[in-house]
Amino acid sequence: MKDRAAHGGRTVASAPITEAKKSARRIAYAARRAAHAAAPPDPSRHLRAELAAHTGRVVSGYMPIHSEIDPLPAMAAHDGPVCVPVIMGMGRPLAFREWTPDSPMIAGDFGARIPEHGAWLVPGVVIVPMVAFDARGYRLGYGGGFYDRTLAALRAAGPVTALGFAYAGQELPELPTDANDQRLDAVVTDHGVRRFA
Repeated sequence: MKDRAAHGGRTVASAPITEAKKSARRIAYAARRAAHAAAPPDPSRHLRAELAAHTGRVVSGYMPIHSEIDPLPAMAAHDGPVCVPVIMGMGRPLAFREWTPDSPMIAGDFGARIPEHGAWLVPGVVIVPMVAFDARGYRLGYGGGFYDRTLAALRAAGPVTALGFAYAGQELPELPTDANDQRLDAVVTDHGVRRFA
């Protein structure tokens, strides 16, 4: 189902896969909005517990937008450096700038806020936002491929743990995937942790 022609170092997904992902996103956005509206008071408690196993490691979180589950309490509680992604341009991996709860923030691309200044870090743990996930450990993002490119680059350079963070209600039976999709090591939800072998 994939066109093997190279495009900027990535395999170009075929039209059927692209359309299947668009269709899955429509379903997933509705599921995420419903899960967000019914969220428990502290949806990040399992993420905080999961990060305790990564004390001292550099963790990348994210600034939540729209109905994304909020990782900020877990990021603020992490015992180690924390950073957030910065879009460096279309077709490029993300870079990561140091963040603290007191960091001055400015507008970044696609509506996410980024630190105005701070050290550039390389995370050993990446908290990955998403629109949906499935039981195999694949996620559906917004379609830009930023996290897939970034995880591929980080994994090529050394060990990295990719933790999806989502509401349990964002799980779909099976997502359409192509050769570019990076599998997650685990998905942390408001209900617990799902690990993938």
